[in-house]
Amino acid sequence: MTHTRDALVLVDLQKAFFDEEGLAERQTAIVDASNRLIDAAHSADLPIYVIPTEHSRDESTWTLNMLEAGTGFLFQGDEGTQIVPGLKTTDTTKVEKTRDSAFFGTDLNMRFVNKRISRIILAGVSTHGCVAQTTRDAFAHNIRATIVTDAVADTREDYHRAQINQLEADRQATLSTVDEIIARWQEAS
Repeated sequence: MTHTRDALVLVDLQKAFFDEEGLAERQTAIVDASNRLIDAAHSADLPIYVIPTEHSRDESTWTLNMLEAGTGFLFQGDEGTQIVPGLKTTDTTKVEKTRDSAFFGTDLNMRFVNKRISRIILAGVSTHGCVAQTTRDAFAHNIRATIVTDAVADTREDYHRAQINQLEADRQATLSTVDEIIARWQEAS
């Protein structure tokens, strides 16, 4: 049996995402759940990655939708790109992305290989976009993914539930709660 090494991955926990209806009312719960995971990961001596989305104003990092609309967002340095208030980011590693997947155009996979990470524990927003795409790309890189169901959210509950169900049905993710993850890490320590 091979040893599994986890990393906590926190996706798009930025101010701009929580301005959206459906997420605004979940901000406190998601931050609290994420902080519990962060504390437990620190106690278990596991790496923690904070993955925000940030774009350049020069259009070089814009998505097709942004280019077609002629309008960008989440620009480096703007208030909306800042991490949500209250999230504990001390002793975490920040990896900026420009697409839904935390793997696309970043060195995240190399970091995981170097640290011998074989499973990521995912929290953040939005389930149907960045959480789902990061999960699928983890699978493509032969890294297992666990979605922490009470630490992820979406603008619409039906999108959230559909993505989680599909990722689990495709066997590209397992599902756990914050309490289950913390118990697993404490048991392994």
